[in-house]
Amino acid sequence: MTALLTIDDLRLRYPGRGFRSASPEVLRGISLEIAPGETLGLVGESGSGKTTLGRAVLGLANPTGGSITFQGEDITRLSQKQRRPLAKRLQVIFQDPYTSLNPVLQISEILSEPIVAQGVSAADSRKTVSRLLDQVGLPSNAAQRYPREFSGGQRQRVAIARALALEPRLIVCDEPVSALDLSTQARVLDLLVDIQRNTGVSYLFITHDLSVVRHISHRVAVMYKGELVETGPVAEVTTTPQHEYTRSLLLSAPTADPDLQRERRALRRRLREAAA
Repeated sequence: MTALLTIDDLRLRYPGRGFRSASPEVLRGISLEIAPGETLGLVGESGSGKTTLGRAVLGLANPTGGSITFQGEDITRLSQKQRRPLAKRLQVIFQDPYTSLNPVLQISEILSEPIVAQGVSAADSRKTVSRLLDQVGLPSNAAQRYPREFSGGQRQRVAIARALALEPRLIVCDEPVSALDLSTQARVLDLLVDIQRNTGVSYLFITHDLSVVRHISHRVAVMYKGELVETGPVAEVTTTPQHEYTRSLLLSAPTADPDLQRERRALRRRLREAAA
């Protein structure tokens, strides 16, 4: 099967602050693929480079080497003007549902904005908004309400609906459930799985939590200090990880047993030292 997204030897280095100062590479030779209808979980701790990789795919960070190919088109160094047509095929769901929605717009305006921008009539736009709200499990009267009237989980459903408005083929999900409580996380993840099953959309799902990856992903790519240290099927990586860093991520999951938690912390510390 032809890959939907191909990242080949991608490198990124931000400019240094001082004269001739060199900054370390944030991304160091990243190569991965995402197939149509697949979810690739990209996991790592803060500073691993996972969000920077997502930003590079979206054109929000400029690679210094390598390539990004989407549906057979090289999108590595497109200008903002050249990237505009990509919005119909490539979308994003951000982490914080409280800041990603414009607070002065009604939900109908938030959802119809990208649709109208594609030249769709107002009448057809209203029909699409109604369909999107139903698709993400929100009542039709939500269209006339404002983001402040919704809970965090409901706002993230609105953000998901906005990402789906143009029927994209790939959605970059940047920590989309990390700001939600555990029960709401599970409902939003189930929603994303259902949407993928019904539409065939692919996800690049960025997170620090391997338990979340286990719930939604087909394959996992683990990042550490700007490099991929392990990739593979989700069941394999989350049960029998090969790299010390992946094992330490698994041990970071909290447990109610304080003695076991203490043992996990000590083992995790040793694994992190071995991975460094």
